[in-house]
Amino acid sequence: MKSSIDFKMARQTLLDLVEPVKTEHIELSACTGRVLAEAITAAENVPPFDRSPYDGYAFRAADSVNASKETPVTLKILEEVPAGAVPTKECVAGTATKILTGAPIPEGADAVIMYERTEFTCETVTIFAPVKSGDNIVYAGEDVKCGAILTEAGGIIDAGTIGTLASQGIEKPLVYKVPKIGIISTGNEVIEVGSELIPGKIYNSNRYTLTAAVREAGCEPVYLGIAGDDSEGIAKLLIQGLTECDAILTTGGVSVGDYDMTPAAMELAGVEILFRGVDLKPGMACAYGIKDGRLVCGLSGNPASALINYYAVAQPAFKKLTGLANPIPEEIEVALNNGFNKKSPGTRLLRGTLDLSQGEARMSLPKEQGNVMLNSIIGCNMMAIVPAGSGSVEAGTKLKGFLL
Repeated sequence: MKSSIDFKMARQTLLDLVEPVKTEHIELSACTGRVLAEAITAAENVPPFDRSPYDGYAFRAADSVNASKETPVTLKILEEVPAGAVPTKECVAGTATKILTGAPIPEGADAVIMYERTEFTCETVTIFAPVKSGDNIVYAGEDVKCGAILTEAGGIIDAGTIGTLASQGIEKPLVYKVPKIGIISTGNEVIEVGSELIPGKIYNSNRYTLTAAVREAGCEPVYLGIAGDDSEGIAKLLIQGLTECDAILTTGGVSVGDYDMTPAAMELAGVEILFRGVDLKPGMACAYGIKDGRLVCGLSGNPASALINYYAVAQPAFKKLTGLANPIPEEIEVALNNGFNKKSPGTRLLRGTLDLSQGEARMSLPKEQGNVMLNSIIGCNMMAIVPAGSGSVEAGTKLKGFLL
């Protein structure tokens, strides 16, 4: 077991130990936000045939070579082809096909002209300027070519992915199942929201905070209940959770006080403790372990500390469980809009909000950054990393950070 390791080392330790959950085929309409479990290769061209992007007339470009306002060219209309129909006649010299948006280009035609650029009757269309071969034709495969890799495994299915899969006729893509993350709260002082708040008690905000964070990661939260400051009670919930969940999150009881029972409970439940504590503020107190390939992530009972440690250390591992190919958040450089006046003997994460209003990546810090200041995380969408050994940081300081 290691103690007080760098948060990036802690993060990588977890990533090295977990694998994505199992896979399943599900209906395309239910796939939004799920992670593809296989690369998808186009089996068909999109569009599958040459088609018109406009309402107009299809004809041989050669027929319009000498067309002008002074010497217009008049062509005989062979037929009308709406979208969904198929042309029945070949365009030959001196003829045109009335064609609507999305309809197939008839054989022999190599150009389309819009209605607005012509004069027409029921039988003829007159053209007043030359067009080139290929003008206004959407060719087969212009969007997607048969054999092209549409998306790799490990990508989140968004609206564009769903539409592309549908264009290939894929009804039930293979996706990773949604990992189940058990949530356990500990502490004699913790009571459920809805109970009467009596002296000495606090509402179980960590339950709801982590439920939301787990959902943001693409996982399904499973609330397992509250255990008091009792190692056997915590161990009982851990054993229950490990039988039905893919990983466990606990809050509280991970420091070194007389009532900090979570590490002992983890050992009672047969969990191998990987490390206790990370070099991080807020979020230093923690205990991480594993049993049968399933992570147990013991976080602080302080709400902000728990959430920041979760984002920095645990969430990437949970995202890997979902099958996501790149679970580690990409780092970007940001300049601080306002300063932070405390020293950072160890690595510190500052929460804040990304600001692009000045044409560069900047970050605005809330006034409070303390371990228990959960309300200061409202609206925050990124963390900035203050290196260990830093003094106070002034406005304008550039730091590396990552989006939540």
